[in-house]
Amino acid sequence: MSTGGIPTGHAVSPDSGRHWADEGAWEVAEGVYRVPLPLPMDALKAINVYVVQGDDGLTLIDGGWSIPVARQLLDRSLRSIGSGFGDIKRFLVTHVHRDHFTLATVLGHEYGADVALGEGERPALDLLNRASADGLDESPFLDVLRTAGAAEIADEWAAGPRDLPQAVDWAYPDTWLDGDLTLDIGRRRLDAVHTPGHTPGHYVFADQAEGVLFSGDHVLPTITPSIGFTVPPSDQPLGHFMASLARVRELPDLRILPAHGPVAPSSYQRVDELLEHHEHRLDLCLTSLKERGTATSLVVAKDLGWTRHERAFAELDVFSQGMAAMETKAHLDLLVARGQASAEDLADGVVYRAS
Repeated sequence: MSTGGIPTGHAVSPDSGRHWADEGAWEVAEGVYRVPLPLPMDALKAINVYVVQGDDGLTLIDGGWSIPVARQLLDRSLRSIGSGFGDIKRFLVTHVHRDHFTLATVLGHEYGADVALGEGERPALDLLNRASADGLDESPFLDVLRTAGAAEIADEWAAGPRDLPQAVDWAYPDTWLDGDLTLDIGRRRLDAVHTPGHTPGHYVFADQAEGVLFSGDHVLPTITPSIGFTVPPSDQPLGHFMASLARVRELPDLRILPAHGPVAPSSYQRVDELLEHHEHRLDLCLTSLKERGTATSLVVAKDLGWTRHERAFAELDVFSQGMAAMETKAHLDLLVARGQASAEDLADGVVYRAS
């Protein structure tokens, strides 16, 4: 969802002076290059992979989606700075979503590069590897949609094409990151900060000497990441996300090197905007409950506006409707945790009431 400012689709990145998704290896700091790789989706055109040069080879922050066009473009971009896949020493993957993890794990295991991922992503990889080995009767997201009161949307998702995970894309990492830690990357020192919320094992990497934050999907300059769209479901994803934003706010004010969108000047400014955005959404959800008496997440989602254009729920495509229902559930669950609402698990989904 957009949270104001220049739309992602039109944003120019200051390092390139061009649209942020344009092909290239754009130098964002000394020895650090931003490489946008394409995504096979309409909502987000690209993911920024960051190439960090070091005495022992290259470190890549995230890897991209394992599709041929992204692999070819990454190869071409590395060659433009005098490097290749064989020079990659390690991947630091911010989180397990396929646009960040899958090309990293494929290339890592092909070329012997270390792949590091947050320990909190292990349950998701366990599920994906079971699914690739045994198949799944249905998507695990369908149960999440049903608890959100969105059974009809779950049925539409179930009727769509099935995309079973491929084991090669979801190989386990070589290194699990656990807690906050400091990583020595050649002459650089990165603070690896565990920032759960978007996913349970999300990490950001701060190079305080260089004044930059590799922010993954945690701090995005023009949109806020999806919350609640993860399996297995995690407890209080929005609460964890907002607490993690507050932890990033405790770092120095850093230049944002995001996974999606242009480079941005201030982590403080963006964190404050994201926290304010979600507090506003929580207020809207609580107002909906007070007016309705009781409601499921789906019903409350229909009372809210979506995207920067405040589109009505009915205007969204069915996939976005499901995402909206799950994100609304994350907001309602946080209201319950704050004592502002109560929840009752019924056959047609969880029903909420303002306290």
